[in-house]
Amino acid sequence: MIFKLSDDLVFPPVEYAESDGILAVGGDLSVSRLLLAYSSGIFPWFNAFDPILWWAPPLRPLFTPGNLKVSKSLRQIIRRGVYKVTFDQAFNKVLNNCASVPRPGQFGTWLTPKMKKAYTNLFELGFCHSVEAWYENRLVGGLYGVSIGGFFVGESMFHKKDNASKVAFYYLSEWLSELGYHFIDGQVPTSHLTSLGAKDVSRDEYMLLLRKAIQYQPPTRYWSEKVY
Repeated sequence: MIFKLSDDLVFPPVEYAESDGILAVGGDLSVSRLLLAYSSGIFPWFNAFDPILWWAPPLRPLFTPGNLKVSKSLRQIIRRGVYKVTFDQAFNKVLNNCASVPRPGQFGTWLTPKMKKAYTNLFELGFCHSVEAWYENRLVGGLYGVSIGGFFVGESMFHKKDNASKVAFYYLSEWLSELGYHFIDGQVPTSHLTSLGAKDVSRDEYMLLLRKAIQYQPPTRYWSEKVY
């Protein structure tokens, strides 16, 4: 069954999710509810005219930070330094591009105005980060996601030049490895994520890994100061 959320700040256990991963409907996108959701293995995913839907899929694609699968051509682009990569330098621009330039295999969900506001609130509190890829001082790719404890949940990504988002993701993976993060969560399995090295884990295994990752306290580092 699909649970209908009340104003109370509570979610049903993830094991009650439907076979496709839908767990609940309703509620709101407040900071408190979003942090509880992500910390409980749940995330929002809905279209512009749908009610808020909450998901806990049976399989989750996870990346080990610092262990991204890099093709020969992508490796050459990285070595040549084609793109400059920054963090938290253009969050709103990344968000707007992710909303207006959807791509097959991108992280997460379609960005509604309500969701853009919600993730901006998380960003202002340090629970959301953006990664930007620049070419000749123009933003040409990037991604954003939620960060709690020692895990990062990728939400959406975009590119306007070939491989720009992949380079951004590569350096995110390297940065999270440097910070000691446990995993990067791609939310919903896709062939694109698999091609980049994601390993699908069961919901039960995901919850075990999540509980450990939540306890991790990353070193205090200012993301906005990191540049590749």
